[in-house]
Amino acid sequence: MNRSSSSSADAALSRRSLLIEAIRLAPLLALAGCSDIIPGQGPPPQLFRLTPKSTFPADLPTVAWQLVLAQPDADAALDTTRIALMREPTRVEYYAASGWTDRAPFMVQTLMLESFENSDKIVAVGRRAVGLRADFELRSELREFQAEYFTGAIEAHVALNVKLVRAAERAIVGSHNFDVRAPATEDAMPAIVQAFDEALGTVLKQMVDWTLRTGEANYRP
Repeated sequence: MNRSSSSSADAALSRRSLLIEAIRLAPLLALAGCSDIIPGQGPPPQLFRLTPKSTFPADLPTVAWQLVLAQPDADAALDTTRIALMREPTRVEYYAASGWTDRAPFMVQTLMLESFENSDKIVAVGRRAVGLRADFELRSELREFQAEYFTGAIEAHVALNVKLVRAAERAIVGSHNFDVRAPATEDAMPAIVQAFDEALGTVLKQMVDWTLRTGEANYRP
């Protein structure tokens, strides 16, 4: 092989080596430029939870029947750990870098359960999955669970529709819609979450009261 042919071969080999190295490094360079979307690379999100009710009317009846709570239904916009907000009635957005500790319907179901237990007025209450031989089942739908900016002020809006079903006949004995708004003191996540806690707390208190009274009026031992 002459010197010219050898030089050409060396150059080709060098270009090939550089191309292989570039291909090998390309994914690493791409990831380095996108570190803000890699899990664990940015600051952790703020996670929030709400609280159950523990105070109820003094005349709340003590009941001898058992209750099962179905997990609330919710549309896809609310069936998430993200905290929803609405600046207009037809558009749903979410707060950045903040969320609930669990999906909203499951979190609400847990708070419903704890609120019934905190009342000390019912012999047994549990989730459907527990297999409780219940006298009644409470089915619900989470219809509103977002912060709203419609009027310039910020309000947490919680709406829960419930149906009380007598287990023996699978018959609905009562239905009610609980719809509450609570204002936030400022446009900051702690204040907004506090408004959610106040709105949901009012709904939970009303829901426990209504369920125990409606069930007691329709109980058949």
